[in-house]
Amino acid sequence: MKILIVDDEPHLRTLIQQTLEELEDEGVELLTASNGEEALQSIQSEEPNLVFLDVMMPKKNGFDVCNAAKNELGLSHVHIVLLTAKGQEFDKQRGQEVGADLYMTKPFDPEAILAKARAVLGL
Repeated sequence: MKILIVDDEPHLRTLIQQTLEELEDEGVELLTASNGEEALQSIQSEEPNLVFLDVMMPKKNGFDVCNAAKNELGLSHVHIVLLTAKGQEFDKQRGQEVGADLYMTKPFDPEAILAKARAVLGL
């Protein structure tokens, strides 16, 4: 099982990684990407079970990455959680339109991230 963590801010990537580290003991591989293009390449090549995907990023934003993965590549089995600092309804609607499975706003509770990962992966 694989989880991809995508955020252009290194400290947030590290925070999510540290939050999910205990899952490595249960056979989960943690992957990271720092922009939308890297994320899409990783989703295509690795087909992670779960992606925590930042919305506001350089090169390709999270909406574009999610849309490409779910709708263009047909990877509907990849569970995508959009992470954003914006809690506006427009963004939530856009997230649903591009096929996001869940929407979480920053700052997020690390326990909520871990609980979501466990639920999605069935751990």
